Amino acid sequence: MSAKTYEVRTYGCQMNVHDSERLSGLLEDAGFVRAPEGTGEGEADIVVFNTCAVRENADNRLYGNLGRLAPIKARRPGMQIAVGGCLAQKDRDTIVKKAPWVDVVFGTHNIGSLPVLLERARVQEEAQVEIAESLEAFPSTLPTRRESAYAAWVSISVGCNNTCTFCIVPALRGKEKDRRPGDILAEVEALVAEGVTEITLLGQNVNAYGSDIGDREAFSKLLRACGKVEGLERVRFTSPHPRDFTDDVITAMAETENVMPQLHMPLQSGSDTVLKAMRRSYRQERYLGIIEKVRAAMPDAALSTDIIVGFPGETDEDFEQTLHVVREARFAQAFTFQYSKRPGTPAAEMDGQVPKAVVQERYERLVALQEEISWEENKKQVGRTLEVLVAEGEGRKDDATRRLSGRAPDNRLVHFARPEEPVRPGDVVTVDITYAAPHHLLAEGPPRGVRRTRAGDAWERRNAAEQKKPAGVMLGLPTVGAPAAAPAPAAGCGCD
Repeated sequence: MSAKTYEVRTYGCQMNVHDSERLSGLLEDAGFVRAPEGTGEGEADIVVFNTCAVRENADNRLYGNLGRLAPIKARRPGMQIAVGGCLAQKDRDTIVKKAPWVDVVFGTHNIGSLPVLLERARVQEEAQVEIAESLEAFPSTLPTRRESAYAAWVSISVGCNNTCTFCIVPALRGKEKDRRPGDILAEVEALVAEGVTEITLLGQNVNAYGSDIGDREAFSKLLRACGKVEGLERVRFTSPHPRDFTDDVITAMAETENVMPQLHMPLQSGSDTVLKAMRRSYRQERYLGIIEKVRAAMPDAALSTDIIVGFPGETDEDFEQTLHVVREARFAQAFTFQYSKRPGTPAAEMDGQVPKAVVQERYERLVALQEEISWEENKKQVGRTLEVLVAEGEGRKDDATRRLSGRAPDNRLVHFARPEEPVRPGDVVTVDITYAAPHHLLAEGPPRGVRRTRAGDAWERRNAAEQKKPAGVMLGLPTVGAPAAAPAPAAGCGCD
């Protein structure tokens, strides 16, 4: 009898992506296998929704997906559906009332309970709803099925102590809880021993790390400690908060060789008035001051940000202040969002909701300005020689163009000509940049060199192992490079 298959559908920020790796690890530890790539709607034996609650229509999206599975589940005895994540933490019993065919509902604090809850639902033949009010165990102690052979998320904290008026995440993820530095470094070293060469330190407010353990310089110390891990070539982190972005962090970034010259720091608005209404604890001058210090310490650093357009009460002058910061900061990339009400947040009840037509017009102006700046900043890369970490799945047109793709140290996406010798995801190629577009760079000539790496070896071993699995039990090729490909939270997640 073949093992039961599972599918995990993930919505939201990197924290959810990493949680889904753990959910996959838990299910595989319990004897389930990932459904083969190309599995149709509802064909997996277990479907897990790892949800996000920060978008206005998040619940509509979930219930629409659940509705499509209802008739399929009715025809397939034994199929199970589970809903976890932030929306599950928020809606709780409402989910099984609206969708009584759901078998399990679990929250953000007890993802480790999923296998037990699925088994209990099967035996008792009734829905199991279990929502913990606080973290039971740090999630990194759970088994994990990483999506990448060479790049990995490493969670250093969970929860958030901020009270941004547009964000519901602190209410669902809880107060910040930091991991012990020794536990973090032990995980990093174990990952490197497996072949990982790039890690992304992950936290809801990553650079506030240390507040829970009483050390204001804990994050900079952690960056420096990562610099001493032999075999670790690239270190990134996401997402920091300007309030906690201190000079010792900038110095540590500049002085630690394997910390990449890349910074994603959410702006949200350039207007002091709007920032105050958002309960963001910095102002325009403070934000631009950080940018100036970062550029002085790391002239080649690529900066990216998040911006919300049309927050309640935003005037034309407020919006012009946002455009001013964008022109001054010269971001390589900006994740721009139109404000949408998050149920349960103070902003959703504020006066001065901006008309949709006004928000749309401002949004289009912002996108046009950032597109122009992104292109200008990328053009400065033409003529440079860069080391590119080869990725899988980054270039959607790679097969048609006979190119490969990867990430430069500053996280810019680079497409390059295929070299003569075989190249694997996780290997490093040295290329000359010949062309720039707003969202990618191109190296049209042959690479200067190819460095085969332990990470490439790890990808090759994993690929071979996957190919040997029997039909119907194949887990699919790893999506190598996912952390490097996602330097910022997913659309408007409000986790920063």
